[in-house]
Amino acid sequence: MKYIVVLGDGMADEPIAELGGKTVLAYANTPNMDKLSKLSEVGMVHTIPDGMSPGSDTANLSVIGYDPKIYYSGRSPLEALSIGVPMKDTDIAIRCNIVTISEDDVPFEEKTIIDHSSSEISTEDCAVLLKEVEEQLANEIYQFYVGTSYRHCLIWNKGQVVELTPPHDVLGQVIGQYLPGDAALREMMKKSYDILVNHPINIERKKQGLNPANCCWFWGAGTKPMLSSFEEKTGKKGMMVSAVDLLKGIAVGAGMGVALVEGANGGLHTNYAGKVDAAVKAVTKDGYDFAYIHVEAPDEMGHQGSVERKVKAVELLDSEVIGPVVAKMEAAGEEFRLLVLPDHPTPICKRTHTSDNVPYMLYDSTALQSNTWNYNEEEAKAGGIFMAQGHKLIDKFLEEK
Repeated sequence: MKYIVVLGDGMADEPIAELGGKTVLAYANTPNMDKLSKLSEVGMVHTIPDGMSPGSDTANLSVIGYDPKIYYSGRSPLEALSIGVPMKDTDIAIRCNIVTISEDDVPFEEKTIIDHSSSEISTEDCAVLLKEVEEQLANEIYQFYVGTSYRHCLIWNKGQVVELTPPHDVLGQVIGQYLPGDAALREMMKKSYDILVNHPINIERKKQGLNPANCCWFWGAGTKPMLSSFEEKTGKKGMMVSAVDLLKGIAVGAGMGVALVEGANGGLHTNYAGKVDAAVKAVTKDGYDFAYIHVEAPDEMGHQGSVERKVKAVELLDSEVIGPVVAKMEAAGEEFRLLVLPDHPTPICKRTHTSDNVPYMLYDSTALQSNTWNYNEEEAKAGGIFMAQGHKLIDKFLEEK
């Protein structure tokens, strides 16, 4: 038996008036998911432990089978693992987004955060900008490391885990009250704006109608993570397929393989075919038992507050990932299970994550069910199956029959 998870980051939502009171999942044209749902177990799962922040870090740890209350040590340390940062036990890793804040003529603290992803800036352009920041601000205490797109890393030597606000939680708000309490971090953010605001790349981006990447934003502080081996824990050899450093870092920490897919960027127009091919090859040719395909686009569109683009992201996940995965696994003659779910909701109305339960669909090619439901929040709730501890869903998925 082979096992594939398709994780649509943030694709769960709340009913939207613009969609006739339906959620994105219920409204979107998803023939592959709705065909599979008739043959599958559909239920709800609580992926965010009570009292923990609803991030993709805690939620994906949960889905992969690691209880966040035991294993979570911060978001940025997981990402640091994925980009090869040599963390010491005394280091603190901090996520360094390069974001867009307003450029109006007011004090820094009175500016507004506009875009947490700077119009989904490319890694190549962002690396140039981060180098400028590094040359002026890095020292023996603070070191910068390039990640992917707008997502980068700051290592604080002998630092402290301080409370920091995720930028996507405060979009459209004045930044003053959300700046770090630590004076050095706050001053670096302020200086990064002065360094980047008139950089040639940002001048050109504004000419093209793109948001400038004009300020570093620090968040997600944590200590070096200590995950147990996924293979020792489950008896399955696992492969991660994702464009996002966080997911790659979880995989590195858990001793899983990490597929490098050219053109996979975490955006709406990513290399879906390459991700599918990497996952299917892993479980049919390369000796892996388990593949985890992570698709970031629904979450990004939720943060943008775009109903149209979030619907499109879910439809692309259905047509470009789920349909081809099933077709390729059937063509290979493999018995397989497929688990489809979000990690958390990213409701359009809130533009950030929530801790609400999410719908899952568990398909087994050797044990087809006969149901009438489609795959969405309302019908998953009506099915009556609920898993209160998200990290135990993987046990059901992988259980031997």
